Order: sequence, then C-alpha cells, then structure tokens
Amino acid sequence: MADRRGAEQPITFQQCAEAFLAANRDGWKNPKHVAQWESTLANWIYPRIGKEPVATIDRNAIEAVLLQPVPNAKDKPLWIARHETANRVRQRMERVFAYAIARDHRGDNPAAWRDNLEPIMPKLSKAKKRAKHHARLPHHDAPAFMAALRKRSGVAANALQFTILTASRSGEVRNANWLEIDLERALWTIPADRMKAGIEHVVPLSEPAMAILLAIPEANRRGLIFPGAKEDAPMSDMTMAAVLKRMERTGITVHGFRSTFREWAGESTAHPREVIEHALAHQLADKAEAAYQRGSLLPKRVRLMDDWADYLSRTASGTVIPMRREA
Repeated sequence: MADRRGAEQPITFQQCAEAFLAANRDGWKNPKHVAQWESTLANWIYPRIGKEPVATIDRNAIEAVLLQPVPNAKDKPLWIARHETANRVRQRMERVFAYAIARDHRGDNPAAWRDNLEPIMPKLSKAKKRAKHHARLPHHDAPAFMAALRKRSGVAANALQFTILTASRSGEVRNANWLEIDLERALWTIPADRMKAGIEHVVPLSEPAMAILLAIPEANRRGLIFPGAKEDAPMSDMTMAAVLKRMERTGITVHGFRSTFREWAGESTAHPREVIEHALAHQLADKAEAAYQRGSLLPKRVRLMDDWADYLSRTASGTVIPMRREA
C-alpha cells in the first residue's frame, strides 16, 4: 500500500487479518464462525494492535493483548478472568500471523504457544482449570430431573429434553432442521458442516425423542425444529440455559448432560466404549477403529440410546414410564 507520495506503507495487523478472513470465508462451515472471528478481532485485538505494522508486532505486544484488563471482571487480566476467550484470542492471532508469514510480511509468529508464550504466561490454578469443565448432573439424579422437565411446556423445554435424550450438543439441536429427520427410520442425520468434527453424524432417535417430534403438528414440520423468537432463526444459546435457571438448577449446564450420559453409559451399562464414544460423535485416535465404527455400530447405538431413554424415564421406584410414538 502506498501513500500520496508513492511511498510504500507497511501492512497493518488489521489489514492482514481482513485479507486472511477474505481468503478463508468461503471455506468455513457457516456464517456464525466468521461472525465469531470478527467479534474476537474487533473486541480484543484491533484496539490493541490493529493499526500496528504486522511485521513489527512482537511477543510483548501479544502478551499485552492477552493480559489486558476486563472491565466487568474488576479489571482482572483477560487470561485469568476469561481464559477460554483469551485462548481463542491467542489462537486467532497465531493464524493471522501464520498468514502474514505465508505472504512474506514477516518471518516469525509472535503468538505461537510452545517455546514462545508458554514460558511467560501466568499459570492457571487447578481450581481455574477445573472451572473450564461443564458442570454436569450426576447420572443417578437424571431420571428425577427429567420427570420435572417433562412437566414443563414450550419450545425451549422440549429442545432441552431432546438434547438430553440424544446426548447432543446445544448448537446441533438449536439448528436442527426437519430435512435432517427421517421419521420412518427414527434417525436424525446432522450434516458435516454443523458438526464439531466436520463429519456427518447419524443419531438414532428413541421413542421419547420421537414423541417430542411427533407432538409437533405436521403442518409445522418445516424449517427449524426448535425455532427461536423468530420462526426462521434458531433460539439463542442461552434459551435452554434459561430453562435450567427457571428450574432453579443453576449449578449444571446444558452441555454437561453429555457428561451425565457418558458417566451413566460407562459406569452403569455394558455398552462398549467405542459405541458410547461414537454416540457422542467423538473422534477416536485409531483410524482403523473409526472406520470400523462408521460401518457397523448403528444397531448398537440404537440399543444404547433406547437404554438411555428407558433410564431417564424411570421413576423413584424403578418403574419405566411408557412413552408411545403417535400413530
């Protein structure tokens, strides 16, 4: 870039980041991912180093970004007050600098972690590390919780039930579309572009999960299954959490129910580990094992999800509450 006198101006970090986004925008999974990038850059990075030449930004400047005070957290450093956010900030800076290196704008990456920032960044306490995990409900409390949840009406309560019954991530359910549902075979196929691992995932639907879908009038079975306030827009990521708050269960999280499922399946059943992990859409390290799973585990996962639904339907006496599919 040249100024009025024709002198070449150094490219700034913001210009480099915008070029990186333009180069990658079409290849990313969905517009939300781009919006998240833009928000991270605008809120945490541009105000600190956006106008600086990308070639001259050093490790000290990156450290300052990660340790900037957070006003609504009593000015604690971002790295301490909102560590997951800070980690995303660092990772995204690292990718922009990698792009700058590839474009010959600089020769090293000041946002790299190993042997660069790792030795100098404050170490998190064990308590802080534990706080990163999503709070879960112990599996032996799950049937009583589900009994209370079934008494609640509304789209958000139904979506939370469906999330728990399918052991799915919140975003997968909030963006679920009727086109992904095979009612005849009781299967939900989540496309690769909506999965964390980028691999299509088929979810067997138990009778209680099917009952939630079949309770929706046939005329409304189009577009999003669990729409937000606007029919063509998904509910926010806080909507199901609000159900927990109204139930006075603020000590648990929506995502934590995946851990509840994992604990129940691993400790209280004889279902094989690979079946359980595949139900959670976890990638296994062994590629041969993963390939085997994709071809043969669906019938076993059907049984697993049916057992999970039966367990969640138990009363205090151990009786299973029958859940029938509508005709």
